Amino acid sequence: MRASHGFTLIELLVVIALIAIGTAAVSFSLRDSAQTVLERDAERLAALFESARARSRASGIPVKWHPQIPNKSGPANAFVFEGLPPQTLSEKWLSPQIQVTPNALVVLGPDPIIGPQSVMLRVKDLQLWVSTDGLKPFAVKRASP
Repeated sequence: MRASHGFTLIELLVVIALIAIGTAAVSFSLRDSAQTVLERDAERLAALFESARARSRASGIPVKWHPQIPNKSGPANAFVFEGLPPQTLSEKWLSPQIQVTPNALVVLGPDPIIGPQSVMLRVKDLQLWVSTDGLKPFAVKRASP
């Protein structure tokens, strides 16, 4: 009987195959960070719109949302809810990478039915829309509304 002093070719191939399968599983489970940032801020904005819409209906005061224009009054990575008391809702993006059309305007009430509205968010070459048809809640959409 001879003593084994190494690995057989089949054992090495099995180990390499297991490493390849593990690497593939990890790479598929990791998402593009820009896509994750964009989705997170879009979902958050949809929730903020719904909260502002409910507050507008409850108070009877119109609420308008628009991105803050970069100047002395504040950073470019912020937005404004006109018609709500200060500090009622968050007014900053979670990520400074988020870009939105500068002249975007969303009217959130006080009427229970509002017109169709949407806002496009962008990070690098990725785009998402936060939109509503006026009856349904705001939702994140991948294609142009």
